[in-house]
Amino acid sequence: MNIVITGASRGIGYFTALYFSKMAGHTIFALSRDEKGLRKLIEASGSDNIVSIPCDISNEKSIKEVVQKITDTVSEVDVLINNAGQLINRPFLELSSADWLTVYNVNVFGVINLTRELIPLLSKGKISPQSNIKSHIVNISSMGGVQGSIKFNGLSAYSSSKGALITITECLSEELKDTGIRINCIALGSVDTEMFQNAFPGKKAATEVMEIASWIGEFAMNGQRFFNGKIIPVSNSTP
Repeated sequence: MNIVITGASRGIGYFTALYFSKMAGHTIFALSRDEKGLRKLIEASGSDNIVSIPCDISNEKSIKEVVQKITDTVSEVDVLINNAGQLINRPFLELSSADWLTVYNVNVFGVINLTRELIPLLSKGKISPQSNIKSHIVNISSMGGVQGSIKFNGLSAYSSSKGALITITECLSEELKDTGIRINCIALGSVDTEMFQNAFPGKKAATEVMEIASWIGEFAMNGQRFFNGKIIPVSNSTP
């Protein structure tokens, strides 16, 4: 399988890439603007099935260049995990327009642009050759983006962007339903990542990152058989 993972230099994306790297038959395209983190990922994997590609998904030109590199390497993509995320923890009245754009350019527009550019390869995938399902897009959202969930102070930009990602998932599942591309969204609770610790210093997350990474990996490979256009809450705490 050919798998594309964004935000692969640390946290959930990093460990999800490692999860797939331990399995034979997969090629993982690991995307991140953190080249040092990508080198660390390659070293940690100890395998040759990870292709690291520096990419700033908030930059449309960078996305087009990355997709061209992927297209030059493989003829189809079976799994796309839109994991890269940007979080700013700041009260609403202190958030500038630039802050909102910083968050939305990664969490929303980056996902939109990368997904659109990869549609030709995703439409040729072979994730479920026994059926008409060709590929699976997994968007990583947050419980903070789920309507009616408990919200945190300071996360209006982040949580609303994750809410937008949820709605985009639902809309795209309808538009893509006849293409063989399945798309689902995972709404995560607190996970012990660097992003979480930076946002909430001293707080303990409910879930270890390696646990959630393996769950995401399994869902990315098999969830398309049972779900399409669904928002799956994955959280063992409230909030």
